[in-house]
Amino acid sequence: MIRRGAAKLTAGVLLVLLLWLVVYPLVLVLLDGVHGPSGWTLEHVREFLARPTEWRALWGSLWISLASVVLAAAVGIPLAVLFSRYDLPGARLLGGLVALPAVLPPLVGVIAFLFLYGETGFVSLLLMKLLRLRDPPWRLEGAGAILLVHAYSMYVYFYLFVRAGLAALDGAQLEAAASLGAGRWRTLWRVVVPQLRPALMGAALLTFMTSLASFSAPYIFGGGFRVMTTQIVSTRLNGENELAMVETVSLTILALLALLLLRETAPAAERGGGRKGAAPARIPIRRPAMRWAMTALAWLLVVILLLPHLTLLLVSFVPVGTWTTEPVPPAYTIHNYIALLRDPVRVRPLVNSLWLATAATVAAVAIGLAGALVAARRRGRLGRVIEGLLALPWAVPGTVFAIALATAFSVRAPWVGRIILVGTLWILPLAYLVRNLPITSRAILAGARALDPALDEAAGSLGAGRWRTLRQVTLPLLRPALLAGGSLAFVTAFGDFVTSILLYTYDTRPVSLEILSSLRSADVGVAAAYGVVLMIVSGSVFALGAERPDRGGPAG
Repeated sequence: MIRRGAAKLTAGVLLVLLLWLVVYPLVLVLLDGVHGPSGWTLEHVREFLARPTEWRALWGSLWISLASVVLAAAVGIPLAVLFSRYDLPGARLLGGLVALPAVLPPLVGVIAFLFLYGETGFVSLLLMKLLRLRDPPWRLEGAGAILLVHAYSMYVYFYLFVRAGLAALDGAQLEAAASLGAGRWRTLWRVVVPQLRPALMGAALLTFMTSLASFSAPYIFGGGFRVMTTQIVSTRLNGENELAMVETVSLTILALLALLLLRETAPAAERGGGRKGAAPARIPIRRPAMRWAMTALAWLLVVILLLPHLTLLLVSFVPVGTWTTEPVPPAYTIHNYIALLRDPVRVRPLVNSLWLATAATVAAVAIGLAGALVAARRRGRLGRVIEGLLALPWAVPGTVFAIALATAFSVRAPWVGRIILVGTLWILPLAYLVRNLPITSRAILAGARALDPALDEAAGSLGAGRWRTLRQVTLPLLRPALLAGGSLAFVTAFGDFVTSILLYTYDTRPVSLEILSSLRSADVGVAAAYGVVLMIVSGSVFALGAERPDRGGPAG
């Protein structure tokens, strides 16, 4: 009875905490959107509805997200089929290289694209030199540029999901279809596609929601083209805070409606039987010429996909003010990296990002662990509510949550749960924490649901208390899930841009804001060096989280 009472108390405290962190700020934004200085009013809602620019921004967010899904699928699905189904030399290495952009912060991909394909990037300057042009052959801005960056950075969702789906195919079903006379195309549409439907829907949902919340690419490449995330920031900078609240609510409604519509197909997609046979063997390429031609094509695709990040590495050695109109930088130096280590002004953003991401990750893992255990062990309404609250920040764009937190924690009213955190060093880790709750909780929840409840019962029967069972049985078994969720949360927080640009102060400025500042001052070498550091740290942490420990069992 005591253990059961403690579990209920823990669940109740967790529920109140999540309501305060996740729901309460969103409710305040909704109320501020319809509450003016003189009381309740729909004036700002009417103003929003009457402005064509608001509708264009909302429509821009919607169609850009839909187009991003199509383009990401067009790139990611063929790559998954090529590297998963065909027997190519080095297929595993190639498949791993293609997946690398998945672990890199979005801002890194954006600035890498800028250095390679921008008006003053390598490709543009090379064409100007070869064709003797006085002006750049293109301007990388507007909807086309945003879609190009989104397709490049989001194809990995389709690639990873479809690759996993292909690995889980039942080879016996393919053999049965062939024995019944089904051709290649009929087998594809009647056998393979239905089994891949959950993977395709999952990738489409993730791509759509990520694109809808995207801020880095529209902010840097948008030019005169506005989506709602950049429209919100512009409106706030113009001092129209009430209208910005209405814009925030509109984007939240669009995100939630899209999530509900896309998830309508999830139950049907999940009603498949489990795999009973072995995975299908890779398709051999018997003709040597075709085999080597496909291998060369595969390596060419990998080089093209990784070229922006290789460009970023090269630019990181360019001294300030030396690369202007030449197709290739004329000089190189390691001073940019030395400055990141020795110059206190340059070091500060790195230290800030490290401690902010670490603090947010530790807190997100702790809350995610508590929520996952409650949701896994309490299958009733309370467990489902907590699971939904933990997932809610994923459905709401980062710009929306940043404004919601700024609204909730800019007033000193502790009797209604509001304290002043805006302008302090705690607002950014709090924002990272809330944004990372879905990442940590989903990873840990998957591990918690795979645990055998008999282990807890056995530990209790041997006299182990609740905390000893957690420490010596549950946590060791959940170690891979904790590492996976924690590493993803750290990487996301370490390279965050969308919430940071709205909530940072000079003393807490993270790496992402320092990159933007360096770009504005034309110090491209330092900006690229920061990007390389982001890549190295993110890749290393992600690799740590992907490790499968040899000793994953309960501690003795």
